[in-house]
Amino acid sequence: MFSIFKKKQPQFFTGEENKLIVHAVQEAEKLTSGEIRVYVESHCEYVDAIDRAKEIFGNINMQATQLRNAVLVYVAIKDRQLALFADEGIYIKAGKDFWNGAVKKMLAHFNKENYAAGIATVVTEIGESLAFHFPYDAATDKNELPDDIVFGK
Repeated sequence: MFSIFKKKQPQFFTGEENKLIVHAVQEAEKLTSGEIRVYVESHCEYVDAIDRAKEIFGNINMQATQLRNAVLVYVAIKDRQLALFADEGIYIKAGKDFWNGAVKKMLAHFNKENYAAGIATVVTEIGESLAFHFPYDAATDKNELPDDIVFGK
């Protein structure tokens, strides 16, 4: 037996909050050849959010960027977990302190339940780091990955 009714996708953000996050991704990517994706779901399927982020990174083919400079911002809203997962090209160049600092800034926003603002802020900072290490080149750059938010369950 099957149901003809689809389960309603959870609404994590208002329309304005969605626009804020997507706009942050688009603005950040104007300065860099790097790529940023945001993935949001209710619950993290793993104990460690970085393991889930790594799985999603592969599932949505983020490792396929030419310069290996893609970054995933992962958030499990109800479980209050988050992770930043960066491909090898940018992870080492930005350094561990950058990534830890970005997570702390997101947490500061999240602790005030400002999820969209926290995501948009960290996307902007990631874009600045990507721009420094992988500057935009009008002759060769193309948008390799979609800019929209990916919503899980």
